[in-house]
Amino acid sequence: MTIARKIGAAAAVVAMAALAALPFGAQAAKNSVNVAMTLEPPGLDPRANAAAAIGQIALYNIYENLTHINQDATVSPMLAKSWSISDDGLVFTFDLVQGVKFHDGSDFTAADVKYTFEANAAEDSKNKRKDRFVNMAKVEAPDANTVRITLKEARPMFLFWMGESTAVIVGQESAATNATKPIGTGPFKFVSWVKGDSVLMEKNADYRDAASVRLDKVKFRFINDQAAQVAAMMSGDLDLIPFSRASAGLGALQANPDIEVSFGTTEGETILSTNNKHPALAKLKVRQAIAHAIDRKEIIDGAMFGAGIPIGTHFAPHNPDYLDLTGTYPLDRAKSKALLVEAGYPDGLALSLKLPPVPYAREGGQIVAQQLNKAGFKITIENVEWAVWLKQVYKQKTYDLSIVSHVEPMDIGIYAQTDYYFQYDNKEFNDIMAKADGARDPAMRSEYLKLAQKKLAGDAVNGFLFQLAKTTVRKKDLMGVWTNSPMFVNDMRTVYWQ
Repeated sequence: MTIARKIGAAAAVVAMAALAALPFGAQAAKNSVNVAMTLEPPGLDPRANAAAAIGQIALYNIYENLTHINQDATVSPMLAKSWSISDDGLVFTFDLVQGVKFHDGSDFTAADVKYTFEANAAEDSKNKRKDRFVNMAKVEAPDANTVRITLKEARPMFLFWMGESTAVIVGQESAATNATKPIGTGPFKFVSWVKGDSVLMEKNADYRDAASVRLDKVKFRFINDQAAQVAAMMSGDLDLIPFSRASAGLGALQANPDIEVSFGTTEGETILSTNNKHPALAKLKVRQAIAHAIDRKEIIDGAMFGAGIPIGTHFAPHNPDYLDLTGTYPLDRAKSKALLVEAGYPDGLALSLKLPPVPYAREGGQIVAQQLNKAGFKITIENVEWAVWLKQVYKQKTYDLSIVSHVEPMDIGIYAQTDYYFQYDNKEFNDIMAKADGARDPAMRSEYLKLAQKKLAGDAVNGFLFQLAKTTVRKKDLMGVWTNSPMFVNDMRTVYWQ
């Protein structure tokens, strides 16, 4: 059954009722675009904060990287126009684009790359991929247009990593204020941030390829309520919802002849995050009991209106190295109850489920809680805002369970970070990932990645739920919008009105 059929006429009534609550707006001018964001970022410096919403606004728009990750997950030049790699895979030499300027008018040179990467590796760095920069033995700038990076250990994914949000290039002069007044080299300049409302950016007239940038202004509007997003799209106040979560309103949107709804893939593994150092959750049998209690189809149908692919480990199904491990712990609640008894909880186990303010978590959390309760658990739901979630769950690790989508591409390696908020510390897995990261032979790397997937599934480290779908809603004559998302980015440089 298609998503549209599942939604039906009732959803259209809901969306139209929400529409009546908002003023009717005129369509945006053909040189500007209004983009919906479900979450407001905590800042605009992706090097200093883990929130994915930062990259959705700033990556490739305000900031640029040495490399650019394309919609098909291939890598192309950006601030580096070309590069060479030593035979041992340890030395990367980048030939930089010349004549590039930061938005404040200062020149971009190799010194900026050296500063950025060394700062990312520094002791006080808050970069969530700090380990990638610590692996740089040295960053050299032999001249203004050349950067030479020597790695301690070979990393076949290095060029891809250099295109992610954590590797944006900044100037030392503006680094301290980039969270509120970002300055990069990108096709758009930051104009203003009205907290609780929007971020506005405008075309960078001094951009090296300004003729290719078709938009003069882009406004990212923060609209957390999904019905309000639908209403604003129907009224013409919005032009694009790049990552729509308004499943219940898609029927009305699809019925509108001026709107196009498309379904693609993302790198978002949606998981029941588990604190592996919690006294009870540290026990494999308890985690196995959780795994046996989960009905992925019920979660996808109930929380996502069928939009999502079941996963049994932390790996994207569209990746050629993916293994379908959803059958590792099949749905069996009698088995769950038995495992809880064996683990020492004959009367059940009380756990808290902290849910951030996104529909897949709040709505999916209700379903997950019901499923676990049927299997002998006693789940208490605690709804928290993102700032609280980031502080308590992600940073302080003061949680039992949570639900979140991990949207960074190919991020299975986070399980080897012993201080990561899952608190999974397993030498066997760490050794597997070290071999995968260093494998230059694609076939050997594939084998290690498959072993890593099996290890996570077998250890039931988290409750692996589904791969988040990319539902894009746009005006039909707005072109150049990504359908698939190998990373959570809105590359507005390619967007234009037909």
